Amino acid sequence: MSTTAPSGGPAPRAGRRQWIGLAVLALPTLLVSIDVYVMLLALPALSTALGANSVQQLWITDIYPFVLASLLITMGTLGDRIGRRRLLLVGAAAFGIASVGAAYATGPGTLIAARALMGVAGATLAPSTLSLISTMFPDPRQRGTAIGIWGACFSVGAVVGPLVGGLMLARFWWGSAFLLGVPALVLLLVLGPVLLPEYRNPEAGRLDLVSVTQSVAAVFPVVWGMKELATEGWDTLPIVAVLAGIGSGVVFARRQRTLSDPLLDLGLFSRRRFSAALVSLFLGTMLTGAVMYFVTQSLQLLYGRDPLSAGVLMLPAIVTNTVGFVLAPRLGQRFRPAHLIGSGLLVCVLGMALITQVRADAGPALLITGFAVVYLGAGPMVTLGIGLVIGSAPQEKAGSAAALNETSGQLGFALGIAVLGSIGTAVYRAALALPAGLPARAATAAGDSLASAEEAARALPGRTAEALLDPARAAFTAELHLVATVAGALLLVTAGLVTALLRHVPPTGRRQPAEDGSGGVPTA
Repeated sequence: MSTTAPSGGPAPRAGRRQWIGLAVLALPTLLVSIDVYVMLLALPALSTALGANSVQQLWITDIYPFVLASLLITMGTLGDRIGRRRLLLVGAAAFGIASVGAAYATGPGTLIAARALMGVAGATLAPSTLSLISTMFPDPRQRGTAIGIWGACFSVGAVVGPLVGGLMLARFWWGSAFLLGVPALVLLLVLGPVLLPEYRNPEAGRLDLVSVTQSVAAVFPVVWGMKELATEGWDTLPIVAVLAGIGSGVVFARRQRTLSDPLLDLGLFSRRRFSAALVSLFLGTMLTGAVMYFVTQSLQLLYGRDPLSAGVLMLPAIVTNTVGFVLAPRLGQRFRPAHLIGSGLLVCVLGMALITQVRADAGPALLITGFAVVYLGAGPMVTLGIGLVIGSAPQEKAGSAAALNETSGQLGFALGIAVLGSIGTAVYRAALALPAGLPARAATAAGDSLASAEEAARALPGRTAEALLDPARAAFTAELHLVATVAGALLLVTAGLVTALLRHVPPTGRRQPAEDGSGGVPTA
């Protein structure tokens, strides 16, 4: 039976059943985060076992996030129409089946197909869980706490993935990494129908398949193109793909304005709190996510840590991020979100400043500290920002709002790596000063990246290898410094922008005039 949100009066408070249900919702949230990191660990072993070539390895890795990002808008809206709990359970079952298929894949093609299905199923999980939180926790203050816990699960998954995945790969075959989440999915399928409420929009019409196709045509080429620009540099094909995706997005938006029941209600963007929060999340994810990429690269390339050790060294950042997620909703009940998000972004800037002082010969302590400070400051932006996005949307549009939140994060992360990665590559190549007398092939490899330099150095004698690696590490350090400087400057601008756009939004739970002038509404 579908539930409906109250039309007036104080929002009802959630009880023990809802909080236990939140624990159930944490399961798929962890899975989405864990999968990306487990895949990176398993790739070398599965590539050898299945005989995957370099192109197949790329698609094995990338097809999941590409498909997931492309279908988030569709799945968020679909949950509003057919039922959010139903979509979550169907998606969880499909994710489990696809995971088993990936674990026992007999060839690269089979594994790519299984990963694509995992992407389809994964696209149902985040929008469904976040929109169900809006249903289960109508009280804004409780909803803020629930979103903080929900967000912390993503951070925990980022560490659990490398740690548990690495341990499983050390003891079992490569396919065991894909089975990591199956027990949790079974638990979700058993407890979900009992503990989670159902909600669907009873007035929703049929799904417009043309809009679905257009939304996929808009997101997929943009994500793929930006990823290619980040890894392969500026080339014609990825630029054309990004422009084609943007063009499809324009066509998609125009169609939505003509439909009586659109796939995506563009009217959500007319809500100032919604748009401002979404912009802050997009920019914040773009900058902090890109720096996370460089930090993980630094731990492995600059300081020689393997993926498992790098995951352990990132634990302080996960702890501070979790602290930020948990504290932000409580502080949000006393202080305006503009002040908390802006102050948090200033803390991120401080962390970026610490990263600009990192040295290759001094150990990773300063890098780890700076990154932990960045993640601490990001807590209010994520928790309060998501709360504003979800709380600003009508209950019947919560799935669409959640999907937009997830899509903006995916696009922001891809854009951040593409832009800052391109800037960093240019700095690396400009700063690289190799001594004379090095083998031409090794010098050419070092001119591409530090990773290529390290691979080339393995075939060289000790002193020659060091003569190649020392300037390559110095150039990479200069790259890291500039990326952190640019990210810090842009975060400073973002802090000012968010503070200005959200300055009229009161603390969580206090009433203010509705943006349409219809009366008072409690803030998210």
